[in-house]
Amino acid sequence: MTHGIWAVVPMKGGPGGKQRLAPALTPDERQRLAMAMFEDVLSALHDAPGLAGIAVVTADASVAALAARYGARILGNDATEGHTAAVLGAGRVLGGEGCAGLLALPGDIPMVTPDEIAAVLAAHGAAPCFTIVPSHDEMGSNGVLASPPGVVPLRYGDDSYRPHLEAARRLGVPCRTLKLRGIGLDIDHPQDLDAFLAIPSGTRARRVLESIGYRGAQPAAAG
Repeated sequence: MTHGIWAVVPMKGGPGGKQRLAPALTPDERQRLAMAMFEDVLSALHDAPGLAGIAVVTADASVAALAARYGARILGNDATEGHTAAVLGAGRVLGGEGCAGLLALPGDIPMVTPDEIAAVLAAHGAAPCFTIVPSHDEMGSNGVLASPPGVVPLRYGDDSYRPHLEAARRLGVPCRTLKLRGIGLDIDHPQDLDAFLAIPSGTRARRVLESIGYRGAQPAAAG
């Protein structure tokens, strides 16, 4: 049986990811950055106290191999069906094994720390409960802790934060919100890269950007 709270990270992997960073990075650079960010997330989860385990939802062999180095369980359920389906599929598997709660995080939040993970766990109440960490623009749902898994229907997208709050309220599920810098900063657009580089860090993602010589978005040339 699987008990306690499990972290779940969907990760597609492979070439062609992070298309919205295409104006700033080549396909190879995007792939290197994606894997570096994913490892930053894995490292934080591995070192965070209080988690029962880590599950990575993927169909990519390279992603699975990296996740295994951090002791993560690999789930293939719905791995190619998008972020929402991947999280819901993991919730069904883990919940069916007795998992008390599910902490869903994306693989592109390189500034996340073990202390932030611990803060989310500490803020979370007794089941039924729903805790959410919004993206920095308060549009996305970068951290979602639900106990039991499936207590609130999840639907990810560019504007999921407030709909998730409303879904919890409609169901009468106690809902808590935390604003955390690391979990809140997902890297989707070139301006996110610039915001990330403006914060000193020893992350793998930063080392990749420095190794390829990324210096930030270039101002438009004067007409």
